[in-house]
Amino acid sequence: MSRNHAWMQRDLAVVWHPCTQMKDHEQLPLIPIRRGEGVWLEDFDGKRYLDAVSSWWVNVFGHANPRINARIRGQLENLEHVMLAGFSHAPVIELSERLLQLAPPGLSRAFYADNGSSGIEVALKMSYHYWRNSGHAQKKRFVTLTNSYHGETVAAMSVGDVALFTDIYKPLLLDTLKVASPDCYLRPEGMDWAEHSRNMFSHMEQCLAEHHHEIAAVIVEPLIQGAGGMRMYHPVYLQLLREACTRYRVHLIHDEIAVGFGRTGTLFACEQAGITPDFLVLSKALTGGYLPMAAVLTTNELYQAFYDDYTTLRAFLHSHTYTGNPLACAAALATLDIFEQDGVIEANRALAAHMGQACAHLAEHPHVAEVRQTGMVLAIEMVQDKASKTPYPWQERRGMTVYQHALERGALLRPLGNVVYLLPPYVITPDQIDFLAEVATKGIDLATRKSASTRVDMGRYPGHRDPG
Repeated sequence: MSRNHAWMQRDLAVVWHPCTQMKDHEQLPLIPIRRGEGVWLEDFDGKRYLDAVSSWWVNVFGHANPRINARIRGQLENLEHVMLAGFSHAPVIELSERLLQLAPPGLSRAFYADNGSSGIEVALKMSYHYWRNSGHAQKKRFVTLTNSYHGETVAAMSVGDVALFTDIYKPLLLDTLKVASPDCYLRPEGMDWAEHSRNMFSHMEQCLAEHHHEIAAVIVEPLIQGAGGMRMYHPVYLQLLREACTRYRVHLIHDEIAVGFGRTGTLFACEQAGITPDFLVLSKALTGGYLPMAAVLTTNELYQAFYDDYTTLRAFLHSHTYTGNPLACAAALATLDIFEQDGVIEANRALAAHMGQACAHLAEHPHVAEVRQTGMVLAIEMVQDKASKTPYPWQERRGMTVYQHALERGALLRPLGNVVYLLPPYVITPDQIDFLAEVATKGIDLATRKSASTRVDMGRYPGHRDPG
């Protein structure tokens, strides 16, 4: 019995894995990882896998990064944790100062949570509570884009629109308003991203005009809808949205959990629109992929709506046990140091250009409808028919073929259904990008070479994508 197999058997006897039909592992081997270094993960049998998806979009500077390791190790010798109610510590103060200095102008307060979904919950509750404290308790609904994803906790699911994640839980969810996404994959032939995004804003304008009196906030994933299939749109939509939210007195929440910290080509995606949201929610790469943490950055105006005598009961009584954990703050501070000292954003532009060039040939593939890219995210959409963009039935799981081929070749590619994407750590090299492009190309060839798709009932989920 191999070491991998032994660990796999122990795992399957006790662990229930996320985003997984556990029965799959009767045929699909689970891969136990022994160590990581840079872009590589190594299993217990010594095989290495290039982490092309940054371990669920979190790892930006490589596994076991010595600079982040050293900062955490140093913090561990002094303070591992203290509650943030009535107490504070140097790492959370320094991190807050630095994040607010880097953030768009106008954001002046940082509130912490344990993970991205919890950060979304904070922003939603804080927005509603602000309006209540301000004498507008009727403003309690939220607007979200179709095909959006904001997390797995109940309120975060409520503002999502990926049916696979939300349909079963509808009786538990908030009553939200959904507006058609500016997703540029759906643009008419011959129309550019900016024009399509601008045209699609009419749906949001209409929603705000009709419902602004009852809306607390609009929440969006700026520029890239991640779990919705890496669908992308133009920054002009965010400019129009900011202006409209201000005009209609509605908060704007930017969920930059996945797209913040350089992933879209700027440190924060909202920079490309030149705007400041009322809430900027950050997580994932915040700690370099080391420890769970989220930061919700907001304005002094919001902060002041809660600042009063205790007996008014206007305080924001929301907490997480590990809020502002010093070890997570230390990892985040080391991550910010690397951004500051290594010219990461500029270096990423060259890497992103190389990634685009390496995958450009796939646009001519007979079963690829689109190769799209924003910064360090590149997505390849496999389809049954290129001209009509007819998708493969989700039941065929063609993305699984790409995933398995990549594992055989020593790469971790985890498609979102029929969407193959590259979202690598920033420490990847051009040669490693070329390797991933070659693996993805062969995997797509294998996945689309299978016998012609027969008509399959798409069932309840016509736009279904496997969790990525």
